[in-house]
Amino acid sequence: MKKRILGLLAGASMLMPLSAFAAPVEITLWHMEQPPHRVARIQEIIDAFNTAHPDIVVKQEPQNWGEVYAKAPAALSAGAGPDMLFAIPDFTPILKNIGALTSVADFVAELDKKHDFVDSTVQSYSYDGGVWAVPLYNMAMSLWYRKSVLDGAGLKVPETWADWKAAAEKLSVDGTYGIGVPANKQLYTDQTIYSVMVNGGATEIYNEDGTLRFNNPQTVAALDYYAQLQKLSPPDSTSWTWGEAEACFVSKSCGMIMQFSVISSYDTQGGGDPADLGVAPIPHADGEKDHNTIAYANAVMLLSKDEAKRKASEEFIRYLLEPETYGKFLNMEPGLFMPVTADGAKAESFWGDPMATKYKAQIEQIIANSQNGRLFGFTSGRTFPSIAAISAQNVIAETLQSIVVGGKSAADAVAGGQDRMVEVSK
Repeated sequence: MKKRILGLLAGASMLMPLSAFAAPVEITLWHMEQPPHRVARIQEIIDAFNTAHPDIVVKQEPQNWGEVYAKAPAALSAGAGPDMLFAIPDFTPILKNIGALTSVADFVAELDKKHDFVDSTVQSYSYDGGVWAVPLYNMAMSLWYRKSVLDGAGLKVPETWADWKAAAEKLSVDGTYGIGVPANKQLYTDQTIYSVMVNGGATEIYNEDGTLRFNNPQTVAALDYYAQLQKLSPPDSTSWTWGEAEACFVSKSCGMIMQFSVISSYDTQGGGDPADLGVAPIPHADGEKDHNTIAYANAVMLLSKDEAKRKASEEFIRYLLEPETYGKFLNMEPGLFMPVTADGAKAESFWGDPMATKYKAQIEQIIANSQNGRLFGFTSGRTFPSIAAISAQNVIAETLQSIVVGGKSAADAVAGGQDRMVEVSK
């Protein structure tokens, strides 16, 4: 059991009997996994849980990332919020700051003792004397390419920024774009920019005292380099989200992209040859040594103040993390959602999935890439709540747009980006 959790532990939760409630308790789950096949898989799990727990009724209500930062606080203030809500670390402080969260340190400790969480996934939600969400799955961004395309161009998998740009330039022929990187003011662009930043020495955006250090030479160099890659991307990449980038790669219109996973769409629409699908660490700046990436420990927040609903929510999460269920949950999108527990990483329900078996080599590489995962605002061992506002308003992506759309120099854009961060943090 992790020391950090033990220090916050208030008392161990007891497992509930199957029929713990006098009448069926209805609980609502909000999540942002909107694609229909993900919704369907979550519903399969919910149906199985509801059948096994006749005293609990779980319902799901899919949301979207573009609205949930504002919608969730408003719903909770109106008394119409969900009982459980999927979260990422930089979203959680928003709800904590309005008093919507109660520490789940004791519950996380119970689950940790049974399943053994990856330490960093708990640490992302551990601050201010509590643990504010239960880790569920990890995501790490990688560089995706087709081996045949690189081989045909006489290219090796790029290791450095110089290699990467040269490869993108050489692959930009005959109507094909060498690379596809987004430049929309949206979370996906925040993610890809930061994946470049952490490979150029610009991991930290805060000083130790909590002041911002976004405006530094390493950040300027990273955004300048990213803007150069964007010029080798499709013109409509200024409006891309995750799906457009993936579609560009699957259709062979983009030679390379940065993405968490392309396995499902590649298998169904892109040829489906695992021997040709390449995935690699994101290249680093010349002079840097390690390959890093952005990584998200996604979690679930427990929001209900009603004791029966809260206990029912805990029972559902226990069910979700059991190895025989957990792999089915993760494989709602094979290769995208990685396990955050030791027993989940070995579960037959995870590795026995036909798609996971077919693309085992790629999934193992994603897991390897995630070992050097970072997340802006959560890299120094401290958590700065203002990161929630910076993330909610996509200030990193906005900074890039001022270069690729507004025509500013990288230095001026980054200086303006820090000013915006200070402004939204007030």
